Amino acid sequence: MKKGKKYLEAVKQYDKTAFYPYEEAVKIVKKVAFAKFDETVEVSIRLKLKKAQGIRDTLVLPHQFTGEKKILVFAKGDKAEEAKAAGAAYVGDVDLVEKIKNGWLDFDVAVATPDMMKDVGRLGPVLGRRGLMPNPKTQTVTFNIKEALSELKKGRVEFRSDKGGVLHLAVGKVSSEVNQIVENIKAVVAEVERKKPADTKGDFFLSVAVSSTMGPGVKVDFKTA
Repeated sequence: MKKGKKYLEAVKQYDKTAFYPYEEAVKIVKKVAFAKFDETVEVSIRLKLKKAQGIRDTLVLPHQFTGEKKILVFAKGDKAEEAKAAGAAYVGDVDLVEKIKNGWLDFDVAVATPDMMKDVGRLGPVLGRRGLMPNPKTQTVTFNIKEALSELKKGRVEFRSDKGGVLHLAVGKVSSEVNQIVENIKAVVAEVERKKPADTKGDFFLSVAVSSTMGPGVKVDFKTA
């Protein structure tokens, strides 16, 4: 794919083949960012995974950089009241299911109690395509509504590897402080390391790179950082 002039100018400002310590890599990303908006900073981690393997979990980053998310909760009775008290933007059961089936999607995260999944499951084609389907693996299918909402409000994020064994996750904004972005990246790396399959031999991390939304990737010397 042909790169734009600003992108090519950005690449000239550092050695694209070199590996940089976390802090220096982030400084370069901030320096070469050229978009007129506050770009998101993303870490990309390439992992040594077998075909059938994948990494998926959630974590709360040390430093938040996005606004508060609109959380929708599918629940009934006492659990619905718990969701309202915990600050959910929307709470309901089959009424919300029908509303979403009719095209309404004005929320960022969906949580459901296990007893609601029979109804919520019918929304698979709609919610699944947008990454909004509640899932036990991301702690969004639970009876512990209060704790789930507390974590989500703190900024709990989901990370997962793709079919190629690469994991992408937003870790800040270009306007964020360097140390905050670095601490977020290290938190992601540590959490991914914890998910290393027991049968992995040799290096689990094959590469780590940092980039902004529009900018080029900067390789991170993660082994000595």
